Amino acid sequence: MIWTAPEITRELKPLAAFTGDERTLMDGWLDLERETLLWKCGGLTAEQLRLRCVEPSKLSLLGLVRHMAEVERDWFRTRFAGEQVGYLYCSNDNLTAEFDVDGADAEEDLAIYAREIESCRRTTSGRPLDEVYMDPQRRSEMSLRWVYSAMLVEYARHNGHADLLRERIDGATGH
Repeated sequence: MIWTAPEITRELKPLAAFTGDERTLMDGWLDLERETLLWKCGGLTAEQLRLRCVEPSKLSLLGLVRHMAEVERDWFRTRFAGEQVGYLYCSNDNLTAEFDVDGADAEEDLAIYAREIESCRRTTSGRPLDEVYMDPQRRSEMSLRWVYSAMLVEYARHNGHADLLRERIDGATGH
């Protein structure tokens, strides 16, 4: 039997929540963006997830999943929380290795992504958006609010890529 990415149902709560505290809204929107990326992968085989179908771009849906796992880890755990967890796919010699998906294990990579999201949720749980940390790369103080904003932008951009990739793979559309 050929493995396929699980199909998910997105929680569209942020689309109906017009009021609420900022943290609840930010968490809701970030979760929706995370779910949207997985939704775009749902029902596809590992081969389809690795497909680079918008040449000359190296983007693939699996590459985007791996990239977002790296980005989640980098911003929330490494930078904000100061954890020494290292890279998932990249190295100092190859900072875009997450997009090198030839031979990648799609099932394992989706599980890594899910675990990374859960780790990031635990890292930020109960932490105020106003909490400030010293970013080790930018050498300046930054707030958790800024990280949430950056993550929402990052997901929105890459979910747009995912829309195009999915349509090229099997014609599926929707947002």
